[in-house]
Amino acid sequence: MAGYLSESDFVMVEEGFSTKDLLEELTLGASQATTGEAAAFFVADLGAVVRKHFCFLKCLPRVRPFYAVKCNSSLGVLKVLAELGLGFSCANKAEMELVQRIGVPASKIIYANPCKQIAQIKYAAKHGVRLLSFDNEMELAKVVKSHPSAKMVLCIATDDSHSLSRLSLKFGASLKSCRHLLENAKKSHMEVVGVSFHVGSGCPDPQAYAQSIADARLVFEMGAELGHTMHILDLGGGFPGIEGAKVRFEEIASVINSALDLYFPEGCGVDILAELGRYYVTSAFTVAVSIIAKKEVLLDQPGREEENGSAPKTIVYHLDDGVYGIFNSVLFDNICPTPILQKKPSTEQPLYSSSLWGPADVRDCVAEGLWLPQLHVGDWLVFDNMGAYTVGTGSLLGGTQACRITYAMSRVAWEALRRQLLPAEQDEDAEGMCKPLSCGWEITDTLCVGPVFTPASIM
Repeated sequence: MAGYLSESDFVMVEEGFSTKDLLEELTLGASQATTGEAAAFFVADLGAVVRKHFCFLKCLPRVRPFYAVKCNSSLGVLKVLAELGLGFSCANKAEMELVQRIGVPASKIIYANPCKQIAQIKYAAKHGVRLLSFDNEMELAKVVKSHPSAKMVLCIATDDSHSLSRLSLKFGASLKSCRHLLENAKKSHMEVVGVSFHVGSGCPDPQAYAQSIADARLVFEMGAELGHTMHILDLGGGFPGIEGAKVRFEEIASVINSALDLYFPEGCGVDILAELGRYYVTSAFTVAVSIIAKKEVLLDQPGREEENGSAPKTIVYHLDDGVYGIFNSVLFDNICPTPILQKKPSTEQPLYSSSLWGPADVRDCVAEGLWLPQLHVGDWLVFDNMGAYTVGTGSLLGGTQACRITYAMSRVAWEALRRQLLPAEQDEDAEGMCKPLSCGWEITDTLCVGPVFTPASIM
């Protein structure tokens, strides 16, 4: 092992004891605390992150994974991913500092923000981060002046019109502009070494990857014509992080593999990367949130009564965190979180129309339209699949602090991590490849093969 992660960094969960059991112990301890404070907290299953990694290498054996730090910058996640040999995709100085502080070498970092502050470009230069992305002339000029030894990756736009998060509205050069940008880079003696793209988060069509890979092949040929040595293809992110997503990860991987075989066949000398965030962490994190206040509101519906003969009502529950903090997916991903009750209700208990609210303003509605049994102040609600864009956000208007995280890992996952056989460290300019691991979490589903795409015209 490389030494990034040690047993003291997490709770070892023995066979027969699950992270759910750990969660129940922690909520019980918080409820019995004499301080009267019951702040939200996370339980993170690092074993789930390990399993996701093995699955990734199994399904995409030619792709070298980089972790998008902005998705979840908690130390436990960074350490386990560094231990697994991942590179890191950083969007700013703070993220570069964070991963280098735990010992990640600069050669494993890509500064992947196409719009960077000049001071942060200089920071990257000073600290040895050489791989930077760009998508316009102004950004290229900034890097030429502040980091002339950088190696540039040209970020191209994609058709992400069906994605939940359309990154190409903000980032990415059109195919029509790529030749001009490559010519400018050549005139400025700036080396462009590859192409990147991002199909957007929540992309429902895996063929978007195939089309983008075909477009990248076209840009590779432009670069070669102009004298650039193009050897990096960055597939970006957009991979689902939960089971039950509209498109399964295995289906996306099959489409990508077919496109790579056609446009960047094995042995072509191209190092293929991907920048994954949600994929690794979403399902690994569960959050527990306590009810801090409640009120019952009678509904003005004449002639209607509840089964017990009382007037109909809705119950408003107030939580200690909301949509400006750990539940920001309500605003950004259009998700309605569904709570899991720590205390299982009996079948005889009546259900009431209920809503959950955070501590901030009238827009801080976490969920409504729920049917829940009568709950009480101090009860805990549990939400799963909470690992992406939740940790470290804090509630901007509610004044809450960053949530505590308890990391856990099963002994089976820990032993699998310790026994892994990753490629030996190579020189910075070498084209290292991650190899599939023999791990015991085998993928048995038949992968579907998508149709082949041709490069889009740039005229």
